[in-house]
Amino acid sequence: MPRMLDVSEDVRAEIGDEEAERLLAGHNAPGSYDCTSCRTPGDSEQERTSTVLFVGEETAVLAFAHATCIPSQVVHVAEDQLQGAVRSITGEEPQIPGAAPQQAVLGVTSGLVLIGGELHPALVVEPTAPIARPGTAGNGGDDFLPLLIEHGFQPVIDVNQVPAQLPGWSVLVAMGQLHAVLQPAAGGGSPVAWWQAHQPLQVTDGWRTAANKTQNVLVFAAPVGSIGQQPREDLLRDALEKAAANGRLVAATMPLAGT
Repeated sequence: MPRMLDVSEDVRAEIGDEEAERLLAGHNAPGSYDCTSCRTPGDSEQERTSTVLFVGEETAVLAFAHATCIPSQVVHVAEDQLQGAVRSITGEEPQIPGAAPQQAVLGVTSGLVLIGGELHPALVVEPTAPIARPGTAGNGGDDFLPLLIEHGFQPVIDVNQVPAQLPGWSVLVAMGQLHAVLQPAAGGGSPVAWWQAHQPLQVTDGWRTAANKTQNVLVFAAPVGSIGQQPREDLLRDALEKAAANGRLVAATMPLAGT
């Protein structure tokens, strides 16, 4: 069955006319998929779907997204980032000779958290796989939270408390879209991206309003499997509170950079 696919000229140029036509005809294209932008399910037989081609130095991965989330496009990424994203995009563990077994990408979700009667803009960061400490084979378990605590994040005991400020870190928002979480550069100088969106992520008007009011963003982080994709903010709050109760949540308050 033909799919409701959008294949941009840039994507067509990379994959070739023959492969593009096969996709449009329903060959080699999934009916259902997880949107590479918002991570929620999509159906290329029922809704317009963008083809998104991630291109590294040696690897290319074709992914799919709701056309309402991002347009069809080619995204150039570093090879190591692409290899790490393969598991998230395809649901398969990439076989990379000589690479560390723990490959993961950071999933970021935006939402509003009510604390002390005031709505605070928040980001929730959750990897797609356990995080290994750099230079190790990943046999020591998931080091995501210990690594963040070493960077200054604080364990969350009570979600009703605003997290402490994390000096040197910030959240970059421009033109109403989330671009990156910035951290201090190791040798000083301009901040560098700790997390950067492949494609700027749209945030809600309510989130923007709250961010412009407080000029701060609460950044929560939890190990893989702790939060998940929550369709409503009350469910997100419940998931945060459960992760905190289980000792699986850290957080920091970061100033808003941009508008």
